[in-house]
Amino acid sequence: MKNMRHRQRGVTLIVALIMLMLITLMVVTGLSLGKGSMQTVGNMQQRNQVKAAIDETLEEVISTTRFSDTPADVFFTPCNHVANTKCVDIDGDGATDVTVALTPAPACLTAQVIPATALNLAIAEDAGCVLGVTQDFGVANVVSGDSLCANSTWEIKAVGTDAVTQTTVNATQGVTSRVTVDNIPASC
Repeated sequence: MKNMRHRQRGVTLIVALIMLMLITLMVVTGLSLGKGSMQTVGNMQQRNQVKAAIDETLEEVISTTRFSDTPADVFFTPCNHVANTKCVDIDGDGATDVTVALTPAPACLTAQVIPATALNLAIAEDAGCVLGVTQDFGVANVVSGDSLCANSTWEIKAVGTDAVTQTTVNATQGVTSRVTVDNIPASC
């Protein structure tokens, strides 16, 4: 009877050690999964911050005519004196968190001259497209019927890079802009 108790104590010790190992494995696995989830969430947060910086930059670009007037030098104050780049400070600490580069420079894809008959002269923007155009209808080769304006379609590509994690996000934005006929780039 005494031997049975010693054997039972030995078996109890072995079962307890096995249970302790299983619990330890479960805790380590849980910590690993939690760490992986935190890394995934952190990466998504970094990506979203870079994407927000790109969106802000693209909004700034298309809200002016500089992208069509000077596609190689869109920003008044480029980031680190590099043309077509913008420094974005996300957290307001005065340091650059994300650098957004317009790479390549904004490109004109198409430009179509607007016929004068398609304009509504009651609208100031449309009326400006015919000011100064002499209308000599009926005289051969004098007037083509075109206005002084054209609708141009542009493609703007931006690459944002986080300064710390080097997270990179690419974005492409298309925009249509009315330009004067004498301001249509040769690439259109």
